[in-house]
Amino acid sequence: MSATANSEFNFKKIIVWGLIIALGSIAFVFAMVSIARSAKGLQQPDPEAINSRIAPVARVEFASAAAGAAVGDRSGEQVYKATCVACHEAGVANAPKFGDKAAWAPRLALGLNGLLKSAIAGKNAMPPRAGSDANDAELARAIVYMANKAGGNLKEPAAK
Repeated sequence: MSATANSEFNFKKIIVWGLIIALGSIAFVFAMVSIARSAKGLQQPDPEAINSRIAPVARVEFASAAAGAAVGDRSGEQVYKATCVACHEAGVANAPKFGDKAAWAPRLALGLNGLLKSAIAGKNAMPPRAGSDANDAELARAIVYMANKAGGNLKEPAAK
C-alpha cells in the first residue's frame, strides 16, 4: 500500500468517526429531552408558581422629604422640598423658578387665593395639587413660601 492510499484511508476514517460522534451526540440530546419531558408530564405551568419565580427581589418606594410630619402638619418649606422643588428649582415646563422675581410677579398679582385655586386645579404642565398629597392648608403654605422667596408679601392662612 502506498503512502497516498494510507493517508486517504486515515482521512476517511476521521470523517466517518466524526460523523458517528456527531450523530451519537445528537441522539443523546434527543434522548435526554425525551426523558425530561416524560418526567415532567407536559403539564400546564402553574401561573402562581411562575409569578413567584419572576417576582422582583426588591421594590423602591419614595417617602416624602418631610418624613415624620403628618399630612396637614407640614410647613410650606417641607411641602416645597418634598414636591415643588422637582419643577420649580429648574423651571421645568416653564414653571416659575424658585426666587425668580420677574417670573413670579404676574402670578403674585393673583394673590394667595388665585394661586391656590390654580395649584388645586392644576395649571399647564402642573398636575392638580402639584401631584402631591398636600391638603389645601399645606398647598397654601407652600405657595406663600415660594411666592415670598420671589419678593411676594403673602400671609399664611390662619391655622384652623
